Amino acid sequence: MKKRSVTDAIRHRRSVRIQSDRPIEAPLVKACIENATLAPNSSNMQLWEFYHITSATAKKEIRAACFNQSAAKTAQQLVIPVVRMDLWETRLKALKQNLIDQFESAEERNSEKEAKALAYLEKDLPKVYQKKSWWTTRKEQKEVVKKGKSKAVYREIGAENLRIIGHKSVALAAQNFMVSMAEIGYDTCPMEGFDSERIKEHLALPPEAEISMVIGCGIRAENGIYGPQFRLPLEKVYFEK
Repeated sequence: MKKRSVTDAIRHRRSVRIQSDRPIEAPLVKACIENATLAPNSSNMQLWEFYHITSATAKKEIRAACFNQSAAKTAQQLVIPVVRMDLWETRLKALKQNLIDQFESAEERNSEKEAKALAYLEKDLPKVYQKKSWWTTRKEQKEVVKKGKSKAVYREIGAENLRIIGHKSVALAAQNFMVSMAEIGYDTCPMEGFDSERIKEHLALPPEAEISMVIGCGIRAENGIYGPQFRLPLEKVYFEK
C-alpha cells in the first residue's frame, strides 16, 4: 500500500459520507489510533479514550445511535474518541511517576527543575481540575478580572472552560487519526449527529465521560463525497501582524 506525504494525506482527507463495501484491516486502523495518542494535549494529561468498533453487533448499535446516517451506515468500522475529564487524578498520578523516573540521580531528583515540575503537578493542576462550587468559581473569576487590569493572566477558568480544553485535546488526537488513515488510503467521516447517551450506555461509560465525535471508517465509494471541497479564500482567514 503506497503511503502519502503529510500534505498529500491532508489534501486527500475528505468527509466521506458513503463508504464502499471493501473491508479495511482492523490492525491498520488500530495503528492509526496509536498515532492519535501522540497528539499534543493540555499539560500532557491525555484525558481521552478511543473505542474501536469492529463487531457486527456493536456497529449496529452505534449506527442506530447515529440515526443510521450514511456515514455511519456504510462505515466498515467506527472509532469513537471520548473525553475523560473524570480520569484526571489517575492520569496526573502517571505523569508524576513519569517525571520521577526521568530524574535518575539523587542530585537530579532534588534539583530546582524537578521541584518546579512537581509543584506544577501537585499544586497547580489539581487547582484547575478539582470540582468547585459556583461561588468559588465566581470568586476566582472576579480575582482574575481584577489582576488582569495590571498584568497578563490566565482567564479561562471554571468547569465549562475545562470542558473546552478537554474537547480541544481530543479533537487534535482525532485529526491525527484521520490524517493517518488518509496516509494509508483509508477514508473517514467525523460525525456530530448522534445520541450521546445511547452511545455512552453501549460503551458502559460513566456520566462524566463525553463523546467527542463518532468517526466512520472505510474506503470511499465513487459517490462517497458530496461535491468538490469548498474552503474560503486564504485571504479571508489569514492575517499577519
